[in-house]
Amino acid sequence: MASTYSYLALGDSYTIGEGVPVYDNFPYQTVQLLRKAGYAFYAPEIMAKTGWTTDELQSAIAASRLLPVYDVVSLLIGVNNQYRGRSIQEYTQQFEALLQQAIGFAGNKKEHVFVLSIPDWGVTPFAKDRNSATIAHEIDSFNAVNKLFAEKYGVHYIDITPGTRLAAHDLSLLATDQLHYSGKEHARWAIKLSEAIQQLISK
Repeated sequence: MASTYSYLALGDSYTIGEGVPVYDNFPYQTVQLLRKAGYAFYAPEIMAKTGWTTDELQSAIAASRLLPVYDVVSLLIGVNNQYRGRSIQEYTQQFEALLQQAIGFAGNKKEHVFVLSIPDWGVTPFAKDRNSATIAHEIDSFNAVNKLFAEKYGVHYIDITPGTRLAAHDLSLLATDQLHYSGKEHARWAIKLSEAIQQLISK
């Protein structure tokens, strides 16, 4: 393995950390935890933007000059497909293609790729005028797809969705916009991801 590890984070607002300082998003917190554990990591390269759907992430990747290979790649995408009412069939096709790209960025080492489940924004104050049960059902349906492909391709799957639903009763888990998540919640994701990465690179 490399003496200093590289990490590519692919996603949307949840990866870039909308509403929190950059050092509070989960990719940065993951790297900080790994450094504290004694592993040398470069700052994460983040290919993510608030509002991106699967096809918009695909377009951004195609238009960017990324490194040929990274030691670790994470993928968290789909909430905006759900939010915009895009079909599960479209998500199925595009997510699989993105996961194939992620594996390619990891040098075709599937065990170096980590898929994170989609958080449930339906519990947030932002969604108070919407049907939270419908949103939860749709998020679960999208997550069933990304979990299925994670298992099919043999990559790691980290289910963060149940924890995000705790924001219904704990506003400290939310950013000031009352829609996205706070550094406190990002830290929970970072702990799960950093622990999984440590298991990988300590072998």
